[in-house]
Formats: sequence, C-alpha cells, structure tokens
Amino acid sequence: MKPWLLGLIATSLASAAMAEPATVQDYMAQPRIAADVRIAYGAEPAQVAELFLPKGSGPHPVVVLIHGGCYLAEYEGLPQTSGLAADLARRGYAVWNVEYRKLGEAGAGYPGTFLDVADAVDGLRTAAPKHGLDLGRVIAVGHSAGGHLALWAASRAKLPRTSPLWRADPLKIAAVISLGGIGDLKGQAHIFAGACGPEPIPRVIGLAERPDAYADTSPAELLPTGVRVTMISGELDHVMPPATGRDYAHRVREAGDPAEAVGIPGTSHFDVVIPSTEAWTTVVAPAITAGVDGLR
Repeated sequence: MKPWLLGLIATSLASAAMAEPATVQDYMAQPRIAADVRIAYGAEPAQVAELFLPKGSGPHPVVVLIHGGCYLAEYEGLPQTSGLAADLARRGYAVWNVEYRKLGEAGAGYPGTFLDVADAVDGLRTAAPKHGLDLGRVIAVGHSAGGHLALWAASRAKLPRTSPLWRADPLKIAAVISLGGIGDLKGQAHIFAGACGPEPIPRVIGLAERPDAYADTSPAELLPTGVRVTMISGELDHVMPPATGRDYAHRVREAGDPAEAVGIPGTSHFDVVIPSTEAWTTVVAPAITAGVDGLR
C-alpha cells in the first residue's frame, strides 16, 4: 500500500468510532436487499451467487463478496451481506455476492465448501459477457470465515495438483481485503475458536481425516501468491483481534507479497460489515477503492 494511502486511512480512522460497537444481533438483523440477478453455479440450494450491478453498461470492476458466520449455516449469509453489495454497486462496482455450503448443510466441509467458493468465483467467466464485468479488475472482500475463504480463493493458483481442490485455470483475483478474517488456520485457529467454538475449522478442512489438511486450505501455507492483502480489523474485535491481522500481514510480507494491516478504533467484529457505520465508510474509501484502482 502506498504511503499516501496509509495517511488517508489514518485520517479516516479518526472519525470511524461508533458510540456503541455493533453486535452480532445488529449484524443478523440487517434487512435483505434484492440483487439484480441471482445465478446458480451448482445444483444445491446454497450454490448460488447474487449479482449487484452499478449503473451503466460497463465494463465494471468486480468485487467478490464472501460472507462469514463461523462456516455455520445458522448464521445465514447472503441476507447479511446484501446491504454491503448494494452499497458497493451504488459506488460503481459490480458485486458477486457468494453463497456456499456451510456446516449443517449437506456436502459442506472438505472439499465441498472450498469447491463451492472456487466454482462461484470461476462462474464469473460465464456471467461477465452478459453483464459487462471486467475480469481484469477483480478483488475479493471477505468477512470473518469469509475473509479466510477470500484469501484462499485468491491463492488457488498455488494449490498442489494432487489436491482435490486444484483447478487448471482459476480466475485471477488481484487483491484481497479481509475484514476480521483469518489467514493462518494452523497458527490462529485457537483464537477463532474463542468465539466460534473449537469445531468449525477442523470440520471445514477435514482435519480428522487428513494429516495434511492445512496444506491446501490455509492461505498461509500457500504463500507467496503475488496477491495484495489488506487485513482490516475493528480494534474491539473479539473474534479475530487486530494483532491477528498484523501478524498475518507480516507473514505475507515476509513471503514477498504486499500486505498491510489496519485497525479501526472503537469498532467491533461486526461494524465493518454494516453499511450504515463509519467503519464501513473506512473500508470502502480508501481500502476497496484503492484495491480496484490499483488494477487500472
């Protein structure tokens, strides 16, 4: 990230604090906003993506948006991120709001959850011609567990051919913005477990059945990727505290890729994914704007 951008972020942070940090109840209670198009990328009910389109004919830069929720079906997904998607579309981005099979749904876990994300991302190739999508300007934004999946989706070119998750020509994602996400499943799973419980990560990666389960599921194990990473955290985040984002960004830089970590004062794990908050304004400008503009 450019020095001027860091300064702009620092200036934005001064106004980002909320009087009362958002709760999980605030996050879950967000109204669902209808997408412009709903596209199935598979036969299962969860294998869908919702496309939110900006005005104009394009070609539009694309934000792949991946919701969190501890990988658990009880936290839904698309309804809670639809407001973010609509806000980004008003700002000129096409948003590919991705659903995937979550624990509690048939076929979730390894490899199903990861294959869903892969198929959804690659499904942009089919949607692009009809909807004016610029596949040369694609970034991913993920929250919490979705932050992990966004980082993983951008790392797929590094997957070993022996992995069931390997694909010959994964769609390139040039930058990732992780909002309270986890990039190092092996080193930080115990922190994630503090809020989500000890079971979701082992279950979603198939740890009990595979001695090398981290090798093709943890973004930290796939570095370097050539992808720019921005780790954004609320300073009051109890799920993935800011230190986890700083540590992962440091690991990415040590591997040779560009990475930054940003902490937003006075905000929680959920402020960064509620579009009415100042925290979300900080995420959009300059973080997402710079992520897309850097691809011009």
